[in-house]
Amino acid sequence: MAENVIAIDGPAASGKSTIAGMVADRLGIPYINTGNMYRAVTLHAMRQGLDLSECSEDKLAPVLKQIKLDYVKTASGQYEIMLNGEFPGAKIRTPEVASFVSLVAALPNVRTWLIDKQREFARLGRIVMEGRDIGTVIFPGAQYKFFLTASPEERAKRRLAQDGEAPDGATVESIAKAIAERDLLDSTRKTAPLKKADDAILIDTSGMSIEQVIEHILRYIK
Repeated sequence: MAENVIAIDGPAASGKSTIAGMVADRLGIPYINTGNMYRAVTLHAMRQGLDLSECSEDKLAPVLKQIKLDYVKTASGQYEIMLNGEFPGAKIRTPEVASFVSLVAALPNVRTWLIDKQREFARLGRIVMEGRDIGTVIFPGAQYKFFLTASPEERAKRRLAQDGEAPDGATVESIAKAIAERDLLDSTRKTAPLKKADDAILIDTSGMSIEQVIEHILRYIK
């Protein structure tokens, strides 16, 4: 079913979520944000009172047994993540969740648990799936693979402009530092590290408008 997948990968704040969602809209197909799945797991773990500054597989194993996670088509026709029967919405995009999600995502049992769920979404037909390891691990046989990136300063500015994503008093410098730390965690973890697939198309979105990036991707797909 990998031939149904348009894979869009990239580091934090590279613009991939915005781009992936709009590409899916243009093509009239579902958009699956796998990063939100890791955020949902992190949110649920926080709700259970776990200290996520010291993550471990043993600590997260009971949490995974409590979670029911899916992407559900809403009345608007969009697919939204559902966590245990609720749409968490902006609750998964708080600075608190963002500060721990890379630690949770680095755990092998969490990734294994979510990989199976992510692969199930190919049943929906043609989809856009976005994350950090879609083209390398989840769907290495995806028909189209893109890897989006941007300069550290550009990514910091984007993150700062996103409502609820940055803590109070954050600056471009502090956000850039946090992004660099997350890049290091994501790219050096033992399980499914962040990296560009050999056959993925690299797009540096620095200085490009959203429309320019979308058109660039659609030219390959169409």
